[in-house]
Amino acid sequence: MESNAKYKRVLLKLSGEALAKDTDQILNYDIVSDICKVIKDVVDKGVEIAIVVGAGNIWRGRQGGKMDRTRADHMGMLATCINALALQDALEQIGVPTRVLTAVEMKQFAEPYIRNKATSHLKEGKVVIFGCGIGSPFFSTDTAAALRAAEINADVIMMAKNIDGVYTADPKNNPDAKKLDEISYDEILANHLSVIDSTAASFCNDNNIPLLIFGLDNPKNIENAIFGENIGTIVK
Repeated sequence: MESNAKYKRVLLKLSGEALAKDTDQILNYDIVSDICKVIKDVVDKGVEIAIVVGAGNIWRGRQGGKMDRTRADHMGMLATCINALALQDALEQIGVPTRVLTAVEMKQFAEPYIRNKATSHLKEGKVVIFGCGIGSPFFSTDTAAALRAAEINADVIMMAKNIDGVYTADPKNNPDAKKLDEISYDEILANHLSVIDSTAASFCNDNNIPLLIFGLDNPKNIENAIFGENIGTIVK
């Protein structure tokens, strides 16, 4: 199906926290459902969607305290798969064919990540969800999103946050902070801005991958941004 979308193939990065907003449970199924309904609308209009999902709602490596960091990160990788399977279930319940591909093989649950397999699924109109990060400890799911976007030749990384873009300062602490429509990776790295992991920012900069940071307070923002509405902050 021909689409008039601004971006034809999108890597959507969802934080684990976004999936658990406003609940003390691991997942807020109403929010997951709302996100998946928007993804269905976008896919039905001919846009190819791949997703990298975090696991902050379940586990972060730094929560391990005195644990071995590698083992703690392995736990985080497993947690991303819980979220990936939850998204797959929600999407398939509304008729969206979805495949979970994991960087660490767990073939009873998901397909192992193979780049050509991922792009084949996308061309067939399936949503592809990448689990387990890049399969190695010490790398964030931001970096996984950057790597997978490069591998599948995504037009953009869309990073859904709890804030609606990049500001000159923390708007929670500084009422004079101004939202930026555009910023460069060099500026993010030079000013140590925490909007994206520095490894991911450097990788995107080196590989000329644009990044759109926007708020997920309204899941419809996903569709609006894909179809060209001026939302969030574009990083180039």
